[in-house]
Amino acid sequence: MTQITIIGAGLAGLTLARTLAVHGIRSTVYEAETSAQARGQGGILDIHDYNGQHGIRAAGLMDGFRSLVLEGRQASRDVAPDGTILADQPDDPTAGRPEVQRGELRQLLLESLPADTVVWGHKTHSVRTLADGRHQVTFANGSTIATDILIGADGAWSKVRPLLSDATPAYAGRSMVETYLHESDTRHPATLALVGSGSMTAYDETTRIGIGVQRERADTLHAYAMFDQPLDWFDGIDFNDGPAAARTVAAMFDGWAPELVALVADSDVPPVFRPLYGLPIGHRWEHVPGITLIGDAAHLAPPDGEGANWALFDAGQLGNAIAGQPEDIDAAIRSYETALFPRNVDTATAAAAYYPDFTPY
Repeated sequence: MTQITIIGAGLAGLTLARTLAVHGIRSTVYEAETSAQARGQGGILDIHDYNGQHGIRAAGLMDGFRSLVLEGRQASRDVAPDGTILADQPDDPTAGRPEVQRGELRQLLLESLPADTVVWGHKTHSVRTLADGRHQVTFANGSTIATDILIGADGAWSKVRPLLSDATPAYAGRSMVETYLHESDTRHPATLALVGSGSMTAYDETTRIGIGVQRERADTLHAYAMFDQPLDWFDGIDFNDGPAAARTVAAMFDGWAPELVALVADSDVPPVFRPLYGLPIGHRWEHVPGITLIGDAAHLAPPDGEGANWALFDAGQLGNAIAGQPEDIDAAIRSYETALFPRNVDTATAAAAYYPDFTPY
Protein backbone atom coordinates (compact mmCIF):
# COMPACT_ATOMS: atom_id res chain seq x y z
CA MET A 1 0.00 0.00 0.00
CA THR A 2 1.30 3.46 -0.92
CA GLN A 3 2.05 5.51 2.17
CA ILE A 4 0.64 9.06 2.02
CA THR A 5 1.92 11.57 4.56
CA ILE A 6 0.43 15.03 5.06
CA ILE A 7 2.32 17.64 7.06
CA GLY A 8 -0.03 20.03 8.87
CA ALA A 9 -3.46 19.53 10.44
CA GLY A 10 -4.96 22.83 9.37
CA LEU A 11 -7.99 23.09 7.13
CA ALA A 12 -6.08 22.10 3.99
CA GLY A 13 -4.37 19.03 5.44
CA LEU A 14 -7.49 17.74 7.17
CA THR A 15 -9.70 18.32 4.11
CA LEU A 16 -7.25 16.35 1.99
CA ALA A 17 -7.14 13.50 4.51
CA ARG A 18 -10.92 13.42 4.69
CA THR A 19 -11.34 13.52 0.89
CA LEU A 20 -8.96 10.57 0.58
CA ALA A 21 -10.80 8.72 3.35
CA VAL A 22 -14.11 9.15 1.50
CA HIS A 23 -12.54 7.09 -1.28
CA GLY A 24 -11.08 4.49 1.06
CA ILE A 25 -7.52 5.83 0.82
CA ARG A 26 -5.60 6.04 4.07
CA SER A 27 -3.25 8.88 4.95
CA THR A 28 -1.44 10.09 8.06
CA VAL A 29 -1.34 13.73 9.13
CA TYR A 30 1.53 14.98 11.31
CA GLU A 31 0.88 18.15 13.32
CA ALA A 32 3.18 20.27 15.49
CA GLU A 33 0.46 21.17 18.01
CA THR A 34 0.04 18.78 20.91
CA SER A 35 -3.75 18.53 20.57
CA ALA A 36 -6.73 20.02 18.78
CA GLN A 37 -7.20 22.36 21.76
CA ALA A 38 -3.58 23.50 21.99
CA ARG A 39 -4.36 27.01 20.73
CA GLY A 40 -7.16 29.14 19.35
CA GLN A 41 -7.96 28.65 15.68
CA GLY A 42 -8.69 32.17 14.54
CA GLY A 43 -11.96 33.83 13.71
CA ILE A 44 -14.73 33.70 11.14
CA LEU A 45 -14.27 32.52 7.58
CA ASP A 46 -16.58 33.22 4.67
CA ILE A 47 -16.53 30.00 2.65
CA HIS A 48 -17.27 30.75 -1.00
CA ASP A 49 -19.41 28.68 -3.32
CA TYR A 50 -16.89 28.93 -6.18
CA ASN A 51 -13.85 27.55 -4.34
CA GLY A 52 -13.96 26.73 -0.62
CA GLN A 53 -17.27 24.89 -0.74
CA HIS A 54 -15.88 22.65 -3.49
CA GLY A 55 -13.36 21.36 -0.95
CA ILE A 56 -16.05 20.82 1.67
CA ARG A 57 -18.16 18.96 -0.89
CA ALA A 58 -15.21 16.76 -1.92
CA ALA A 59 -14.84 15.86 1.75
CA GLY A 60 -18.52 14.88 1.92
CA LEU A 61 -19.25 17.34 4.70
CA MET A 62 -21.70 19.86 3.25
CA ASP A 63 -24.47 18.97 5.71
CA GLY A 64 -22.15 19.38 8.67
CA PHE A 65 -20.81 22.60 7.19
CA ARG A 66 -24.30 24.06 6.85
CA SER A 67 -24.97 23.32 10.51
CA LEU A 68 -22.04 25.60 11.45
CA VAL A 69 -23.14 28.64 9.45
CA LEU A 70 -23.65 31.80 11.52
CA GLU A 71 -26.79 33.50 10.28
CA GLY A 72 -26.64 37.20 9.50
CA ARG A 73 -22.87 37.43 9.41
CA GLN A 74 -22.63 38.28 5.69
CA ALA A 75 -23.57 41.88 6.54
CA SER A 76 -20.74 44.42 6.29
CA ARG A 77 -20.10 48.06 7.10
CA ASP A 78 -17.56 50.71 6.22
CA VAL A 79 -17.13 53.28 8.98
CA ALA A 80 -15.20 56.54 9.22
CA PRO A 81 -12.74 57.02 12.09
CA ASP A 82 -15.27 59.28 13.83
CA GLY A 83 -17.83 56.46 13.80
CA THR A 84 -19.93 57.70 10.87
CA ILE A 85 -21.33 54.78 8.90
CA LEU A 86 -20.25 55.28 5.28
CA ALA A 87 -21.71 52.12 3.76
CA ASP A 88 -24.01 49.48 5.17
CA GLN A 89 -24.45 46.22 3.27
CA PRO A 90 -27.19 44.03 4.78
CA ASP A 91 -26.87 40.27 5.12
CA ASP A 92 -27.67 38.34 1.96
CA PRO A 93 -28.04 34.60 2.61
CA THR A 94 -28.01 33.98 -1.15
CA ALA A 95 -24.61 35.63 -1.66
CA GLY A 96 -22.74 32.32 -1.65
CA ARG A 97 -20.26 33.13 1.11
CA PRO A 98 -21.69 31.87 4.42
CA GLU A 99 -19.64 32.53 7.55
CA VAL A 100 -18.39 29.84 9.92
CA GLN A 101 -15.95 29.76 12.81
CA ARG A 102 -12.58 28.40 11.67
CA GLY A 103 -12.19 26.33 14.84
CA GLU A 104 -15.61 24.73 14.43
CA LEU A 105 -14.88 23.85 10.81
CA ARG A 106 -11.58 22.30 11.82
CA GLN A 107 -13.33 20.29 14.53
CA LEU A 108 -15.88 19.03 11.99
CA LEU A 109 -13.02 17.78 9.83
CA LEU A 110 -11.23 16.15 12.76
CA GLU A 111 -14.35 14.32 13.90
CA SER A 112 -14.88 12.98 10.37
CA LEU A 113 -11.53 11.17 10.36
CA PRO A 114 -10.46 7.88 11.92
CA ALA A 115 -9.06 8.59 15.38
CA ASP A 116 -5.50 7.61 14.46
CA THR A 117 -5.25 9.78 11.33
CA VAL A 118 -3.65 12.78 13.06
CA VAL A 119 -0.38 12.33 14.94
CA TRP A 120 -0.10 15.26 17.36
CA GLY A 121 3.03 16.77 18.85
CA HIS A 122 5.21 16.16 15.79
CA LYS A 123 6.76 19.42 14.64
CA THR A 124 8.63 19.02 11.37
CA HIS A 125 12.30 19.90 11.62
CA SER A 126 13.47 19.01 8.12
CA VAL A 127 12.68 16.91 5.07
CA ARG A 128 14.89 15.24 2.47
CA THR A 129 14.62 12.94 -0.52
CA LEU A 130 16.05 9.46 -0.07
CA ALA A 131 18.05 7.50 -2.63
CA ASP A 132 15.05 5.26 -3.37
CA GLY A 133 12.88 8.28 -4.25
CA ARG A 134 10.90 8.30 -1.03
CA HIS A 135 10.98 11.26 1.33
CA GLN A 136 12.15 11.39 4.92
CA VAL A 137 10.67 13.71 7.52
CA THR A 138 12.64 14.43 10.68
CA PHE A 139 10.64 15.82 13.60
CA ALA A 140 11.78 18.12 16.39
CA ASN A 141 11.41 15.27 18.88
CA GLY A 142 14.10 13.32 17.03
CA SER A 143 11.84 10.76 15.39
CA THR A 144 11.78 10.20 11.62
CA ILE A 145 9.46 8.66 9.04
CA ALA A 146 9.95 7.71 5.39
CA THR A 147 7.00 8.01 3.04
CA ASP A 148 6.08 7.32 -0.58
CA ILE A 149 3.97 10.47 -1.00
CA LEU A 150 4.64 13.68 0.95
CA ILE A 151 2.21 16.61 0.89
CA GLY A 152 3.08 19.91 2.51
CA ALA A 153 0.03 21.51 4.07
CA ASP A 154 2.21 23.28 6.61
CA GLY A 155 1.48 26.89 5.85
CA ALA A 156 3.49 30.04 5.27
CA TRP A 157 6.81 28.81 6.66
CA SER A 158 6.52 25.33 5.20
CA LYS A 159 9.33 22.87 5.90
CA VAL A 160 8.28 20.82 2.87
CA ARG A 161 8.49 23.70 0.36
CA PRO A 162 12.33 23.83 0.22
CA LEU A 163 12.36 20.41 -1.48
CA LEU A 164 10.49 22.02 -4.37
CA SER A 165 11.25 25.74 -4.34
CA ASP A 166 13.69 28.26 -2.90
CA ALA A 167 10.91 30.86 -2.56
CA THR A 168 10.38 32.40 0.87
CA PRO A 169 7.57 34.72 2.03
CA ALA A 170 8.10 38.46 1.66
CA TYR A 171 6.60 41.12 3.95
CA ALA A 172 3.39 42.56 2.48
CA GLY A 173 3.80 46.06 3.90
CA ARG A 174 0.98 45.65 6.42
CA SER A 175 0.87 44.32 9.97
CA MET A 176 -2.10 43.67 12.19
CA VAL A 177 -2.62 43.63 15.93
CA GLU A 178 -5.25 41.07 16.91
CA THR A 179 -7.64 41.69 19.82
CA TYR A 180 -10.93 40.35 21.23
CA LEU A 181 -13.89 41.78 23.11
CA HIS A 182 -16.02 39.07 24.74
CA GLU A 183 -19.70 39.42 25.77
CA SER A 184 -19.88 42.68 23.86
CA ASP A 185 -23.68 42.73 24.00
CA THR A 186 -23.53 43.54 27.71
CA ARG A 187 -19.99 44.87 28.19
CA HIS A 188 -19.55 46.94 25.03
CA PRO A 189 -23.03 47.54 23.56
CA ALA A 190 -22.10 50.78 21.77
CA THR A 191 -19.21 49.10 19.97
CA LEU A 192 -21.39 46.12 19.05
CA ALA A 193 -24.06 48.44 17.68
CA LEU A 194 -21.51 50.20 15.48
CA VAL A 195 -20.09 46.93 14.17
CA GLY A 196 -23.54 45.58 13.31
CA SER A 197 -24.44 41.96 12.68
CA GLY A 198 -21.47 41.00 10.51
CA SER A 199 -18.12 42.65 9.76
CA MET A 200 -16.94 46.26 9.86
CA THR A 201 -13.92 48.12 8.50
CA ALA A 202 -12.62 51.60 9.33
CA TYR A 203 -9.53 53.11 7.69
CA ASP A 204 -7.76 56.46 7.68
CA GLU A 205 -5.95 57.12 4.38
CA THR A 206 -3.80 59.86 5.92
CA THR A 207 -2.34 57.92 8.84
CA ARG A 208 -2.62 54.56 7.02
CA ILE A 209 -4.13 52.82 10.01
CA GLY A 210 -7.42 51.03 10.35
CA ILE A 211 -9.51 48.49 12.21
CA GLY A 212 -11.29 45.43 10.85
CA VAL A 213 -13.85 43.60 13.02
CA GLN A 214 -15.81 40.36 12.78
CA ARG A 215 -18.80 39.53 14.97
CA GLU A 216 -18.34 35.95 16.08
CA ARG A 217 -20.53 33.54 18.00
CA ALA A 218 -21.76 34.66 21.44
CA ASP A 219 -21.33 38.34 20.48
CA THR A 220 -17.55 38.14 20.58
CA LEU A 221 -15.91 40.91 18.57
CA HIS A 222 -12.68 39.77 16.92
CA ALA A 223 -10.69 42.79 15.77
CA TYR A 224 -7.52 43.53 13.83
CA ALA A 225 -5.87 46.91 14.10
CA MET A 226 -4.18 47.47 10.71
CA PHE A 227 -1.00 49.41 10.03
CA ASP A 228 0.50 49.93 6.57
CA GLN A 229 4.02 50.41 7.87
CA PRO A 230 7.46 48.78 7.57
CA LEU A 231 8.32 46.09 10.10
CA ASP A 232 10.80 48.23 12.03
CA TRP A 233 7.98 50.71 12.72
CA PHE A 234 6.74 48.27 15.39
CA ASP A 235 10.09 47.84 17.17
CA GLY A 236 9.09 50.13 20.04
CA ILE A 237 6.04 48.06 21.02
CA ASP A 238 6.61 45.34 23.61
CA PHE A 239 4.04 42.70 22.74
CA ASN A 240 5.30 40.56 25.63
CA ASP A 241 3.64 43.09 27.95
CA GLY A 242 -0.04 42.81 26.98
CA PRO A 243 -1.46 45.80 28.89
CA ALA A 244 1.36 48.09 27.80
CA ALA A 245 1.02 46.97 24.17
CA ALA A 246 -2.73 47.60 24.26
CA ARG A 247 -2.17 51.11 25.60
CA THR A 248 0.50 51.88 23.00
CA VAL A 249 -1.55 50.62 20.08
CA ALA A 250 -4.75 52.28 21.31
CA ALA A 251 -2.91 55.62 21.54
CA MET A 252 -2.30 55.43 17.79
CA PHE A 253 -6.06 55.83 17.32
CA ASP A 254 -6.18 59.18 19.11
CA GLY A 255 -9.22 61.13 17.90
CA TRP A 256 -11.09 58.06 16.70
CA ALA A 257 -14.57 57.26 17.99
CA PRO A 258 -14.38 55.69 21.48
CA GLU A 259 -16.47 52.75 20.25
CA LEU A 260 -13.64 51.93 17.84
CA VAL A 261 -10.76 52.62 20.23
CA ALA A 262 -12.35 50.22 22.73
CA LEU A 263 -11.67 47.34 20.35
CA VAL A 264 -7.97 47.75 21.16
CA ALA A 265 -7.86 49.50 24.52
CA ASP A 266 -10.29 47.11 26.24
CA SER A 267 -9.13 43.85 24.65
CA ASP A 268 -9.89 40.80 26.79
CA VAL A 269 -6.72 39.08 25.57
CA PRO A 270 -3.16 40.38 25.16
CA PRO A 271 -2.77 41.96 21.71
CA VAL A 272 -1.03 39.69 19.20
CA PHE A 273 1.29 41.11 16.55
CA ARG A 274 0.65 39.58 13.11
CA PRO A 275 2.81 40.83 10.21
CA LEU A 276 1.49 39.75 6.81
CA TYR A 277 3.52 37.96 4.14
CA GLY A 278 3.13 36.57 0.65
CA LEU A 279 4.97 34.32 -1.78
CA PRO A 280 6.00 35.57 -5.23
CA ILE A 281 3.15 36.01 -7.67
CA GLY A 282 2.89 32.89 -9.80
CA HIS A 283 4.88 30.73 -7.41
CA ARG A 284 5.53 27.36 -9.04
CA TRP A 285 8.12 24.59 -9.08
CA GLU A 286 9.51 21.85 -11.25
CA HIS A 287 7.72 18.61 -10.51
CA VAL A 288 9.45 16.27 -8.07
CA PRO A 289 8.04 12.73 -7.94
CA GLY A 290 5.96 11.96 -4.87
CA ILE A 291 5.77 15.40 -3.33
CA THR A 292 3.62 18.53 -3.63
CA LEU A 293 2.12 21.46 -1.70
CA ILE A 294 -1.38 22.71 -0.90
CA GLY A 295 -2.75 25.85 0.70
CA ASP A 296 -0.45 28.57 2.00
CA ALA A 297 2.57 26.33 1.53
CA ALA A 298 1.89 26.53 -2.21
CA HIS A 299 0.50 30.05 -2.68
CA LEU A 300 0.66 32.19 0.45
CA ALA A 301 -0.83 35.61 -0.27
CA PRO A 302 -1.64 38.58 1.99
CA PRO A 303 -5.17 38.17 3.35
CA ASP A 304 -7.97 39.02 0.93
CA GLY A 305 -10.66 36.64 2.13
CA GLU A 306 -9.55 33.88 -0.23
CA GLY A 307 -6.64 32.08 1.45
CA ALA A 308 -8.63 29.47 3.38
CA ASN A 309 -10.99 29.04 0.44
CA TRP A 310 -8.25 28.20 -2.03
CA ALA A 311 -6.64 25.91 0.56
CA LEU A 312 -9.89 23.95 0.83
CA PHE A 313 -10.17 23.92 -2.96
CA ASP A 314 -6.59 22.62 -3.34
CA ALA A 315 -7.28 19.82 -0.89
CA GLY A 316 -10.43 18.72 -2.67
CA GLN A 317 -8.79 18.87 -6.09
CA LEU A 318 -5.73 16.89 -5.04
CA GLY A 319 -7.78 14.37 -3.09
CA ASN A 320 -10.09 13.73 -6.03
CA ALA A 321 -7.13 13.50 -8.42
CA ILE A 322 -5.48 10.85 -6.26
CA ALA A 323 -8.76 8.97 -5.89
CA GLY A 324 -9.09 8.98 -9.68
CA GLN A 325 -5.62 7.50 -10.22
CA PRO A 326 -4.77 5.49 -7.10
CA GLU A 327 -2.39 3.25 -9.06
CA ASP A 328 -0.40 6.24 -10.32
CA ILE A 329 -0.49 8.88 -7.61
CA ASP A 330 2.42 10.77 -9.11
CA ALA A 331 0.42 11.28 -12.32
CA ALA A 332 -2.43 12.56 -10.15
CA ILE A 333 -0.07 15.03 -8.50
CA ARG A 334 1.13 16.21 -11.91
CA SER A 335 -2.44 16.87 -13.06
CA TYR A 336 -3.17 18.76 -9.83
CA GLU A 337 -0.06 20.94 -10.26
CA THR A 338 -0.88 21.64 -13.92
CA ALA A 339 -4.16 23.21 -12.83
CA LEU A 340 -2.69 24.82 -9.71
CA PHE A 341 0.06 26.95 -11.24
CA PRO A 342 -2.08 29.19 -13.50
CA ARG A 343 -4.51 29.62 -10.61
CA ASN A 344 -1.63 30.74 -8.38
CA VAL A 345 -0.95 33.64 -10.74
CA ASP A 346 -4.55 34.82 -10.73
CA THR A 347 -5.15 34.51 -7.00
CA ALA A 348 -1.84 36.11 -5.97
CA THR A 349 -2.35 39.01 -8.39
CA ALA A 350 -5.81 39.65 -6.97
CA ALA A 351 -4.55 39.59 -3.38
CA ALA A 352 -1.57 41.87 -4.08
CA ALA A 353 -3.92 44.53 -5.44
CA TYR A 354 -5.06 45.21 -1.85
CA TYR A 355 -1.49 45.86 -0.66
CA PRO A 356 0.19 48.77 -2.46
CA ASP A 357 3.42 48.31 -0.50
CA PHE A 358 3.70 44.59 -1.33
CA THR A 359 6.36 44.05 -3.99
CA PRO A 360 6.54 40.27 -4.45
CA TYR A 361 9.89 39.49 -6.00
